Amino acid sequence: MPAPSWCLILNGKSAGVEAVREAVATMRGRGIALAVRVTWEAGDAARFVDEALASGVDTLIVGGGDGTVNAVVSALAARPEAADALPSLGVLPLGTANDFATAAQIPDAPQDALALVAELPPRPVDVLRVAADDAVLWCANLASGGFGTQVTVETRDALKRVLGGLAYFVTGLSRVGRIEPIQVRVRGPDFAWDGGLVALGIGNGRQAGGGQALCPDAWIDDGMIDLTIVPEFEGEVVAALRTALVEGKVAALDHVAVRRRLPRLVVESDAPLTLNLDGEPHASRRFAVECVAGRIRMHLPVDCPLRGAGTVASPGATR
Repeated sequence: MPAPSWCLILNGKSAGVEAVREAVATMRGRGIALAVRVTWEAGDAARFVDEALASGVDTLIVGGGDGTVNAVVSALAARPEAADALPSLGVLPLGTANDFATAAQIPDAPQDALALVAELPPRPVDVLRVAADDAVLWCANLASGGFGTQVTVETRDALKRVLGGLAYFVTGLSRVGRIEPIQVRVRGPDFAWDGGLVALGIGNGRQAGGGQALCPDAWIDDGMIDLTIVPEFEGEVVAALRTALVEGKVAALDHVAVRRRLPRLVVESDAPLTLNLDGEPHASRRFAVECVAGRIRMHLPVDCPLRGAGTVASPGATR
């Protein structure tokens, strides 16, 4: 039997991490042919994915944060091959927030994260396909708009380097009390909502922006989108957001949020609306989102909280 063939696509900011080098050496010592490719500029991840497929790689490892995961997932999801003909995917969390990896309970330590990939088989997971203007985008974790998006956009790189994920918390606190509602129209099967919102979550995964659990009940293997809309209210939303930021309580938003589970939806706005797709901002007046079930295969912990769609509520349920 040939040795497993892996390719680690590593964000250039993490290329010098000694623990990553040690973990790679350990996997090679276990007989795994593990190549390392380091990203430097936009487009590198997609190019490395194409090269890996051409060389017959079994498994791709994403070494980085949510943006690097998005780049690799997007390149895989856009391929013409079916999921079982594509390399499986593992995640080595090395970003600032690591929202997807945190919610999935993927180990932080490089040795443990790579051991998980070696020891557990991949499972099919969903990906969100997002059409905006003439572009087709992909989202592995969560698309967010409104307050959470503004926090992520406004959090400076220097602050993230100093404070890590806490930088999003600090930026969020600075914005509470001056939240501007965004007027949107949201449509889906048997669902319509018009109005001003202060936060929007379109979830395959559960959290974004350094731990904001906008879609706390989402599953990545149910073929559905979890939608959360926090409408404009007098003072009440600001108080709830403050509680959520300071105390980390999902329940603080529950009494003001509109929540649905839908297979597809459209978000429209008269003015350009910015959605963060796995932390990467994109602006458009119209986003058409659909869940593509089982589009990729991913190595995840046995007890991963994001898996287990058999226990979800019925589609379209209000929560």
